[in-house]
Amino acid sequence: MKKKERRPEELGSQWLNAMCDILIGGALAGVTAILALLAWAVLVFAGVMPVGAMYGAVLASCVLGALTGGCFAVRRVGRHSLPVGLGVGAVLFLLLLTAGFIAFDGASIANGGAGILCACLCGGAIPGLLARKPKKKRRR
Repeated sequence: MKKKERRPEELGSQWLNAMCDILIGGALAGVTAILALLAWAVLVFAGVMPVGAMYGAVLASCVLGALTGGCFAVRRVGRHSLPVGLGVGAVLFLLLLTAGFIAFDGASIANGGAGILCACLCGGAIPGLLARKPKKKRRR
């Protein structure tokens, strides 16, 4: 299988490659979050989980999706891992916000959007923090 050829490593193309990887990670995070939400909905329908716990399930789905997309993007970019992970979380939040605007006529941050934003950013920051290389110790 042939590996995808990257653009030449110029100053502008490095930034463009990183942004493309962040957007792909955000799309992967969105698909993962939607599949997790589908699984939660099946559990509610089967009566295994109460309906009152659905907001926590939505937050868990956001964290899981951002974690998956963040791992993918951080691995692809390779450096500046925390901003890359946070970028994936922000892309996931914007995708969810856009879906909310399409499904409903209006959306408000006050209706649970702040918790979803925090869940997306925290889920994206986890792989960003874990992928950081430890600082080298100074030799004396």
